Amino acid sequence: MIYHGGFYYYCETRNQRQIFIRRSRTIAGIGQDVGTCVWKAPTQGGNSNNVWAPELHLIDGRWFIYYAADDGRNANHRMWAVECESPDPRGRYRCRGVIETHGWAIDGTVLNNDGRKYFIWSGWPGKRNGQQNIYIAPMKDAVTLSGPRVLIAKPDQPWERIAMPICEGPQVLKRNGDVFIVYSASGSWTADYCLGMLHNNSHDMLNPAAWAKHGPVFQKTEQVWGVGHCSFVKSLAENEDWIIYHSKSSRTPGWDDRDVHAKQFTWNSDGFPDFGAPVPRSVPIQPPVTPRTRPMRIAA
Repeated sequence: MIYHGGFYYYCETRNQRQIFIRRSRTIAGIGQDVGTCVWKAPTQGGNSNNVWAPELHLIDGRWFIYYAADDGRNANHRMWAVECESPDPRGRYRCRGVIETHGWAIDGTVLNNDGRKYFIWSGWPGKRNGQQNIYIAPMKDAVTLSGPRVLIAKPDQPWERIAMPICEGPQVLKRNGDVFIVYSASGSWTADYCLGMLHNNSHDMLNPAAWAKHGPVFQKTEQVWGVGHCSFVKSLAENEDWIIYHSKSSRTPGWDDRDVHAKQFTWNSDGFPDFGAPVPRSVPIQPPVTPRTRPMRIAA
């Protein structure tokens, strides 16, 4: 989810072959929009199937969606980009091709820092499935990398290795000169899926030693399971920070029981985010107060 021009936009895949965008004046209202299909996968080719985790980004005044896709074989998953042909992010998109990461790649996102752009994604260390790391590379433009990938996180902690050693779903969070990458860890199909965090307070995004790992920073409770793959938005009044994430409705391994949730988070005195604990489904949450609306209560 992102915020732009008075609206929240939520990007998602359907049937693993279509990308939809929902729009709402409020975070809570996203689920009430049926969404607009902005791109469909071709019938064949490297991006014809298993379309995962699309992200909407405004880069140099143009809208791009980054997504992972393959030809039906997971080993061929790569990052792809489509570019919108109009200023409306719900307009028609054209394919800009594969993002050349030189290997298996999913969950790509973009970091803008000190006037430079970087692409961050989850990839295999080699050519075989079994482990996923977080990599970063400099960008020449919105669809071209300008340097080799740099490893900044690998699943070396017990909480990152449940069911499979995985670090994926990187998301950028910035505040007061600090750069955080909040990522998902362990098997996404498990109740133990959780969030870890990398912190960098230098200006060197390509130095692995500049990234310090913390975690887990957001994890399951007795009532909520499988929390992961987040994004961050401000309230309309820009005085609150919110995390958007998914969780499972059961402890049974799988993906079909995942849905989307939102909660406000705060900041500690040391400058680090405090995500607290995920809110149980049975507990109503207080959505952010907007400049034009009164508070209301919605179900989690």
